[in-house]
Amino acid sequence: MKVSLSWLEDYVDIKMDPAQLADALTMAGLEVEAVADRYGYLQSVLVGRIEAVDSHPNADKLKVCRVHIPNGQLTVVCGAPNVKAGMLAPLALAGTVLPDGSVLEKSVIRGQASEAMLCSDVELGLGTDPGGIMELEESLTPGDRLADALGLYDTVFELDLTPNRPDCLSVIGIAREIAAIQKTPLRYPDFSLEDKDNRIGKLASVTIEAPDHCPRYAARLVDAVKVKSSPFWLQDRLLSVGLRPINNIVDITNFVLMETGQPLHAFDFDRLAENRIVVRTARSGEKFFTLDQKERTLDADMLMICDGQKPVAVGGVMGGLNSEIETGTSRVLIESAYFSPVSIRKTSKKLGVSTEASHRFERGVDPEGTIRAVNRAARLTAELAGGTLVEGLIDEYPKPFKPAQVSVSVQRTRQLLGIELDPGHIKNLLESIEFEVDNIIADGDDHRLEVTAPTFRVDISIPEDLMEEVARLAGYNNIPITFPAMPAEARPPSRQLEVRRRLRQLMTGFGFSEVITYSFVHRLSSERLGLAATDPRRSQIPIVNPLAEDQAVMRTSLIPGLLETMRYNLTRQVKTLKIFEVGKIFIPRANQALPQEPEVLAVLWTGMRYEASWHGAQIPCDFFDIKGVAEGLLGALKIGGLRFTRMDDDACDYTRAGYCAWIMAGDSTVGRVGEIHPRIRDNFELKQSAYIFELELPHLIPLIPAAVSFKPIPKFPAIYRDITIIVDRAVEAQSILEAVKNMGETLVETVHLFAVFEGDPVAAGKKSISFRLTYRSGAKTLVDDDVNQLHKLITAKLLQAFNAGLPE
Repeated sequence: MKVSLSWLEDYVDIKMDPAQLADALTMAGLEVEAVADRYGYLQSVLVGRIEAVDSHPNADKLKVCRVHIPNGQLTVVCGAPNVKAGMLAPLALAGTVLPDGSVLEKSVIRGQASEAMLCSDVELGLGTDPGGIMELEESLTPGDRLADALGLYDTVFELDLTPNRPDCLSVIGIAREIAAIQKTPLRYPDFSLEDKDNRIGKLASVTIEAPDHCPRYAARLVDAVKVKSSPFWLQDRLLSVGLRPINNIVDITNFVLMETGQPLHAFDFDRLAENRIVVRTARSGEKFFTLDQKERTLDADMLMICDGQKPVAVGGVMGGLNSEIETGTSRVLIESAYFSPVSIRKTSKKLGVSTEASHRFERGVDPEGTIRAVNRAARLTAELAGGTLVEGLIDEYPKPFKPAQVSVSVQRTRQLLGIELDPGHIKNLLESIEFEVDNIIADGDDHRLEVTAPTFRVDISIPEDLMEEVARLAGYNNIPITFPAMPAEARPPSRQLEVRRRLRQLMTGFGFSEVITYSFVHRLSSERLGLAATDPRRSQIPIVNPLAEDQAVMRTSLIPGLLETMRYNLTRQVKTLKIFEVGKIFIPRANQALPQEPEVLAVLWTGMRYEASWHGAQIPCDFFDIKGVAEGLLGALKIGGLRFTRMDDDACDYTRAGYCAWIMAGDSTVGRVGEIHPRIRDNFELKQSAYIFELELPHLIPLIPAAVSFKPIPKFPAIYRDITIIVDRAVEAQSILEAVKNMGETLVETVHLFAVFEGDPVAAGKKSISFRLTYRSGAKTLVDDDVNQLHKLITAKLLQAFNAGLPE
């Protein structure tokens, strides 16, 4: 919202300088984004004296002028008919940015150099006469800046208003705030019109068929108007706030719009079929040409202003080509209405059209301001267009507006604001912005104010709204700074937050990048992931108003998001990707409104094991790489009893059977690891293998020890022995490792798998597994005799437990 200081001064005497005023408005809740000198472009326009005027050697209608300024003379080529030697005129130097946006440069015109420009008042935005250069008074001093010489000073404020303050989308609205800040009176223009009869009722009528969309519609008729350019003062007012003058009728409606905040529309009355207005909703698929010469396709819930036969405007948004004001227009019907903010908002968004009118209607205009605005516009039209006001007013008001009545507690206001306020002070503050304090009621130690909000304050509905008004009018600077009472003792951070932070730290340490994907996913994500029909993750929570088709439901797994991220990167030639995400999934619960929201860590690796390098060939990552990351992560978290166990083929929904495993910690299943099934890769249009692991944080966090114990570094050397046994192919190596550990032999420090072999000479259906055992004593240096017998015993137990044999 732009507003000029000179326009504000029509309604309130301003006692502050522009900087103080901008600060005061900002502290009152109306943020001033920018303060600019409206005539700043005149800084390089000087008062010049024309010393001589010669004919142009190559053009009959051009003159070559020598213009005097204190630093010398400039040569200017000019075609104005009134240019003459000795006159004073505005001289725009090279580099001047004119009001139309053009930048003045030195040039050569028909072979003659022109170093500057002698300007008309139209070219400088200072008048309406384009017939010649602007002739200045002889008393002015050549060389002075034109703005200083003519006393042209005006400040333009640009305000960033919050959506709840549509009352300040007008010059009077901002002037009202300034009057309250300064405690000075506000001057309103004369909105009254006295009608001796209701002649308009015989000439025109208004029918409202959609009162929910249009609770009020008022109109006045002006006859015998002449459409022409507006007087300079009116054009100047519009230009000061960034609006382009068009003609006197349209300019009047725009002027009243900016002055009062009430959008108006002027119809060519003779182009309205049957000389009547019908306010209705559109027919689905109905076509309409708006003033911007675009054909619009309308929905059934869009409000239309129609005549007796056809639509003539999109209500509250934009008028139509078929009823616009033209040069030959002689009778004008002025519309002033109150439209439903919700209706206008929907229409504006669907059509993709935002106008000064829709901007105000969708935030809420003053329902009682329609008559004042139409009276003001009708009076100005009669004055500036030479028209005759037709007696009478049309005012259809099927749903009268009831002002908000709110009761506010003085004691509660003091508590929330932290300042001492008495009932009288609060009353004065509210009345300064035209609230009506109907009564002050004593209530024990408290007082309550019964307040009626003015109709232009559509944002007032609860006591806290009034408290906010009191706070900003009393001055936010006057509210003392206080600090909340804070206990001295500290508390440890949330266990969940600490684990989440630690997971991120470890995963980035392993060379993975964190991604954050949407919690909203495609409705077919579970189908593409190949989840079983009985899997609870098949049940999805739909989004009521999805932004897009691929964000229609809440996610039940993080894997689709990682696979989509992988696809996005592959299409951009990023072939190696190591990513992870920590986030919630959403699993519906039977007969409960809210879902389960467990946190999950999901990790994906695709592409090469190492970055390309000169010292080795590139090797694709595989199952054991991602398994190693999972082992390293859980090991760093000090989780005991870690093991990986084979998944049944039925459980391998989106992982490849034989290339996936459950991640176990003791008896708890904390996640899974494996290769993405080729069928799932095809569903996500992926052209290369990918490996993932998932960890469920609710199962994982209880297994992470709160404290870590340590033992001294061994002082005595170890002895190493290998065992190779032949077992059935189905036997998991993990079970053999656990069998050794469960024997409880104190001298066995570690057991490590280092080889698995299948094929000749090992019999079909069998495999060879080799382990290395580390023996160490904490009390002495072991010798062979200490270990040999124990090693034979362990080997024998394994042969018996797994029906194994020794290699031949």
